[in-house]
Amino acid sequence: MAKKILVVDDKLEIRKLLKSYFTSEGYEVVTAADGQEALFVARHEKPDVVLLDLMMPEMNGYDFLRAFSRESSTPVIVLTAKVEESDKVLGLELGADDYVVKPFSPRELAARVRAVLRRMEKAQKEMPQILRAGEITLDLQGHYAKVRDQLVDLTPSEFAILATLISAPGRVFSRLELLERLQGVAYEGYERTIDVHIRNLRSKIEPDASKPRYIETVYGAGYRFAPQEKHA
Repeated sequence: MAKKILVVDDKLEIRKLLKSYFTSEGYEVVTAADGQEALFVARHEKPDVVLLDLMMPEMNGYDFLRAFSRESSTPVIVLTAKVEESDKVLGLELGADDYVVKPFSPRELAARVRAVLRRMEKAQKEMPQILRAGEITLDLQGHYAKVRDQLVDLTPSEFAILATLISAPGRVFSRLELLERLQGVAYEGYERTIDVHIRNLRSKIEPDASKPRYIETVYGAGYRFAPQEKHA
């Protein structure tokens, strides 16, 4: 079955361009002109990935992310003309999995889409279906996380990073390794996105994010999941 992409952009020419390109690549494509319409389309069409412009009327991309990330784990790739790092970081903090700066190459964007879909499928196939450490439980098939038996909302990227770290306690993963797990290819200059995802993860799973119990920083090397004591 063809994977479905939701393209969200207020510019008709971009919607037409991306629909034509991805249709020719074998995807099913649905579109929306603003965030409000995108929420409606996403709820009914259940896309596998969302390509999202940030600057739109009615409801912009940031507001869409705030609403969409609360109800879906579908990965979102932001398409933006905003090049300031703060804008990119804000998008990631709100739940985006990746970003591509306009003007972009459709081929590069297609590679990002394939990578995010491949990453999700690979994680589901290769890892045990249930991962546990300390007070954390990850259900890879159901795609949910619990901390102290309470459900925790994680974005697809946060979920994938946590699953990678928790599956190999004590092993140090560099930022580039984690980025490659997310995207399939490690793009230079994008390591900063890992720091944002880690900060978000800690705020959601750590008893005290300022003194991490689970995700440790190994300065100059990357991050690792601290081995947890096993209790009888």
